[in-house]
Amino acid sequence: MKENEIKEVVKGRYAQIAKQEPESCSSCACGVSPLSQADAIGYSREDLQHVPEEAVMGLGCGNPAAIADLKTGEIVLDLGSGAGADVFLAANKVGATGKAIGVDMTAEMVNRAEDIARVHGYGNVEFRLGEMEKLPVGDESVDVIISNCVINLSADKSKVFQETYRVLKSGGRLTVSDIVSERTLPAAMRSDPDSWACCIAGALEQQEYLEKMKEAGFKDVEVVASREFYIDNKANQTKEKLLSITVKAYRRETRA
Repeated sequence: MKENEIKEVVKGRYAQIAKQEPESCSSCACGVSPLSQADAIGYSREDLQHVPEEAVMGLGCGNPAAIADLKTGEIVLDLGSGAGADVFLAANKVGATGKAIGVDMTAEMVNRAEDIARVHGYGNVEFRLGEMEKLPVGDESVDVIISNCVINLSADKSKVFQETYRVLKSGGRLTVSDIVSERTLPAAMRSDPDSWACCIAGALEQQEYLEKMKEAGFKDVEVVASREFYIDNKANQTKEKLLSITVKAYRRETRA
């Protein structure tokens, strides 16, 4: 699939999800409630108690905010923020002197997140419409970047990592949860629109994913959590092994 086709498929799917009621099927794991899905991928009960329930849509594959070691007063950027669950979680951690910014390319998701923030009185959050490959964020302006199972939706992951490096302050850190593969996925799977929207077709081999981070300039790239799972390969009636990983990395310090 071409890059513009992938973007349209992804935007269309997540626009539909944004319009659904919280109790409806909101992810590729239909039949599982958003709160149950959040619990399964690493959100604690305490996390969920302090985040607006309508922002939890069960769309992630990890809990990067829990591993990012967020501190009071920091500026946090969430790539592919959706309805804002991780933004609100980060906002709680950085406090009133900090700020959590969410960027999403789906207008319906941004609108939903803004409505939730307004209803719940969040004054230290902001949601921006934009793409990961061209972030609407200034150079070296954020302390921490988090992302939850979204970078794999991009057809140009190198550009995404270059952009994250650009907007991080010197010494800033990146913590992402994402889906990667153990080997190159079959062509039929990589060209399937539904597989792209479900965070499968865009999965790179783990080593390639990590190398792209390093090529963008990141140092101390480390996989801090990993969980394997299997999906059906309908073409030959086998199963493909995928990995849900959480990675930490740092922008190199700029010498004066």
